[in-house]
Amino acid sequence: MKAFTVTVEQRPDLTLVTVAGELDMQTVPAVEEAAVVVPLGGKPLRVDLAGVSFMDSSGLNLLLRLRRRMREEGGHLVLSGLQEQPAGLLRLTETYALLTADGVGAAPPAELQAASRV
Repeated sequence: MKAFTVTVEQRPDLTLVTVAGELDMQTVPAVEEAAVVVPLGGKPLRVDLAGVSFMDSSGLNLLLRLRRRMREEGGHLVLSGLQEQPAGLLRLTETYALLTADGVGAAPPAELQAASRV
């Protein structure tokens, strides 16, 4: 099993949480602790899962809770780097579209909004 790591990086335009290792019942608390203490102020929260080869229902539950928090705070959750097994779990539970749409919970870019009014 690959060593588990979670890092948080505050950027001017977003907060980035990078996770590597297995996202399961034992490791979810570390990710939750890292993400909960971060003041987001309406900025997007990007969770980079490129280093996550396995995710169980605990990881899925965490992502759903983070999405809810982001919506409540006026921000949005963006997932990136989904590997095959975590993506398969999201598809199996019919949460893939909910959690992977670009800018979940965000308004479309201004260009798309203008184009849709034409």
